[in-house]
Amino acid sequence: MELIDLVNPKHTVVITMEVQRGVVGDLSSFSELREAAENSGVLSNGPTICHSARAAGVRVLHATAINRPDNAGSKANCRMLAASKKINESGFGLVENTEGAELVSSFGPEPEDIVVPRLHGLTPFTGTSLDQIIRNLNTQTVVAIGVSLNIGILGLVMSAVDLGYQVVVPTDAVAGVPLEYGQKILKGSLSLLASFTSTEELVRTWETYQTE
Repeated sequence: MELIDLVNPKHTVVITMEVQRGVVGDLSSFSELREAAENSGVLSNGPTICHSARAAGVRVLHATAINRPDNAGSKANCRMLAASKKINESGFGLVENTEGAELVSSFGPEPEDIVVPRLHGLTPFTGTSLDQIIRNLNTQTVVAIGVSLNIGILGLVMSAVDLGYQVVVPTDAVAGVPLEYGQKILKGSLSLLASFTSTEELVRTWETYQTE
C-alpha cells in the first residue's frame, strides 16, 4: 500500500511514546536516552509531525508513563520498572502531577489531543483504553513516534499489529539506546512489522490532503 493511502487522515492517528520531560526532556533522569532523542531527531522531528498531523485533521495521542506518589497500581517486577521506582522515590521521575510527568511542551498537548497515561507496564496498549479510543476514532493506521526502540516503541508496534492496525514509523522520529542499537532494531525487527517513512515524506503527504 502506498504511503498516501496508509496515512489518509480519515483513518490515521499519531501516537507519541513517552515524550515526557522526565524521560527525554529537561528533567530527564535518562541522559543516554535523552541524548539519543536529540541526535536521532525525535525532539525536532516529532513536534513537526504532530503539528502537520493536526493541520491535516489527524488526531494526536500521547502515551505516557506515570506513577502515583505512593506507587499504588504500579509494580517493580523487572529491572527497568525497579529503576524507575527508585528515581521516583528520589523526588524526580514520572510522578503524576509533577513536572517530570509532563509532555515536552513542543509536542503538546493541544486541546484536541488525547493523553493516555498508564500506571504500570512498558507498552501503551496493555492495561489502558488506548485500543478502544483509537478504534472509536475509526483508526486503521498508527503513526508511532518517540522512545524507545529498545522496548516502548517496539512494544507499541507489535501490539498495534496484533490488534489489526497498520503501522507507520518515521525513522527519524524514533530512538533507542545506544543509538546504533536502535537502528539495528529498526532494520532487524520493525522492518518486518511496519512501513518506514521520513518526517519530510510524511509531512509532504499530509500537505497533499490539505490542498484537496
